[in-house]
Amino acid sequence: MEKPTPSVLMVTGAYFPEVSGAGLQCRELVRQLHGSVRLTILTTTADPTARMIDRQDGVPVHRVFINPSNRWSKIVGAVRLTMAVFRNRHRFSILHLHGFSKKSILLSCFAVLRRWPIVIKMTSVGHDDPVSMKARGGLAYRCYSRAALHVGVSSRMTVLYERAGLPLKRYRLIPNGVDLVRFRPSDEAERQTLRRQLKLPDTGHVVLFVGFFSAEKCPASLFDAWASLALSHPEIGPLVFVGATHSQYYEVDPRIAENIKLRASELGLGARVVFVEHTLHIEQYYRAADIFVLPSRREGLPNALLEAMASGVACIASHLDGVTDDLIEDGVNGLLVSPGEVAELKTALRVFVDYPERLSLLGRQARQTIETHFAIEQTAQEYLNVYRSLMERPACVA
Repeated sequence: MEKPTPSVLMVTGAYFPEVSGAGLQCRELVRQLHGSVRLTILTTTADPTARMIDRQDGVPVHRVFINPSNRWSKIVGAVRLTMAVFRNRHRFSILHLHGFSKKSILLSCFAVLRRWPIVIKMTSVGHDDPVSMKARGGLAYRCYSRAALHVGVSSRMTVLYERAGLPLKRYRLIPNGVDLVRFRPSDEAERQTLRRQLKLPDTGHVVLFVGFFSAEKCPASLFDAWASLALSHPEIGPLVFVGATHSQYYEVDPRIAENIKLRASELGLGARVVFVEHTLHIEQYYRAADIFVLPSRREGLPNALLEAMASGVACIASHLDGVTDDLIEDGVNGLLVSPGEVAELKTALRVFVDYPERLSLLGRQARQTIETHFAIEQTAQEYLNVYRSLMERPACVA
């Protein structure tokens, strides 16, 4: 007997062509599940010129404008999101929230009234993990705790879920996945070609950072470590920052990039520090790089690290318990350093400078890790199984 097709509304804070970790992962799932699941995307945008009714990858996308710096705009946006769900209520019977925030509360209440199962993918430790949400309390936690299923992306989320005392029967660990075709290793010839095309300096090892310019992402710590080596080691090539330096979103602090630019100029390193505000072809930067660094203090399961490892780039990451050590075994498929420790980060970069053969060795091992455990096809199949199981059981939890 043919299984019924799930109808799912995916809600995310930003969606293509706007860039966010949750939005990009959501789009990868859409591409994999399209055909097996009837999908609709509901998202917010900080761009008033964006198309509010759109289609991406053959799937309808509904956008609601929100000015992140205006509290009233956020309230109105939450109401408009709920109205958009009401208008399109015939399209879906499962609500999948990619992250949980204040604007999720009205959506969750509406879904409970409609008796739709709610899936909450917890995206970030310290933000929407169960312990943080329980401490917040109130209506937000009541809505959060009523989900039919909570999805964790890392073993740290599992620990926090158990600590919060929520029932394990409503929890599933599903890591983020990577498109192994789009994110693939390059050889030396392709790296050099890409560097010319991307107008990157063509000498020395290219060091890459991908992410917002926020205090928690710690790009300034990476600059400090890189600069201390770049002044005396010509083998260290350009430092390439890919990510928004200015944004209406509160996470982005424009002073961080401005300070890095100023210090680079003062040290005579300005020409070796590259800023890429936005790109729709991030895979090219991974394939052009020799070293990827994730110096963050907080993450859920970082897509940028997954993508870099899939691209066969030698990776250095902050050791975040139950997060980055789910991906990297120190010294085997990458290097781990203590968060915020510039000296350790400098030492790790120095390892790749002094022993360049480790670049290709750890890069190959990183790619193998992703192929084995983090392919997007595996992630999509897990979600398809979740949707089908939810169609067979009661929607709401008392």
